[in-house]
Amino acid sequence: MSIFNKVFASIGIGAATVDTKLEKSSYQAGETVNGVVEITGGSTEQSVDAIYLTLFTTYIRESDDKKFTDYAPIQKVQISNPFTVDEHEKKELPFTFTLPFETPITYGNTRVWVATGVDIKNAVDPKDKDYIEIIPNQLTNAILTSIQELGFRIRKVECEQAPRRFRGRYPFIQEFEFVPVSGSYQRKLDELEVMFLNQSEGQVEVLLEVDRRARGLSGFLAEALEMDESMLKMTIRTTDLPDLTSKLQNEINKFA
Repeated sequence: MSIFNKVFASIGIGAATVDTKLEKSSYQAGETVNGVVEITGGSTEQSVDAIYLTLFTTYIRESDDKKFTDYAPIQKVQISNPFTVDEHEKKELPFTFTLPFETPITYGNTRVWVATGVDIKNAVDPKDKDYIEIIPNQLTNAILTSIQELGFRIRKVECEQAPRRFRGRYPFIQEFEFVPVSGSYQRKLDELEVMFLNQSEGQVEVLLEVDRRARGLSGFLAEALEMDESMLKMTIRTTDLPDLTSKLQNEINKFA
């Protein structure tokens, strides 16, 4: 009977199961994630090489002028050494890891999840997937709020394939697209695109792409040639928060 159980377990029938339980479902980038992985033995003893957690996100990738939703790993953490799970045995493995600051905010169609994988020799690896919400941390939220205070409204947020010049550890970058709906920028700008680069707890590089409104024939020609867009990069620190709105306004005014 044991031989048949092992054969069945190798193809996923009567095999060990895994269930990851997170402390909560909503996090900020840079925050610590705590939880426990529950593994329940199946109808036979199985040797486990490792249990690992992988953080994934979705992003939009372009190929042959078509857009596709793809996914990319952000972080992989091993939480166990080799062990054996006996028949119907239950084990709990606590874990903790820190979300990278590059973890995108789950706004729009962007999704982030923790996938649990179990390495079992000569058998189907049990897996589990847990979606989580990523909300802006203090620094990111302050920047987004200040831009809205300047009369802009978020039109679209999308995690996209990163251009080569901005590609770092990951193949994606998250872009926040704003449109002016009030104030002086309503007459001067078509849109403002914001991207966050190289973020840490105390500072972040912000990439702003300012799209000026076309004015007259020369403006329309510039727009057709995409010469109406200007890009600037600025570093924002937590010490800038009291004067953040005016700091952003001064930079945008250089191209508005």
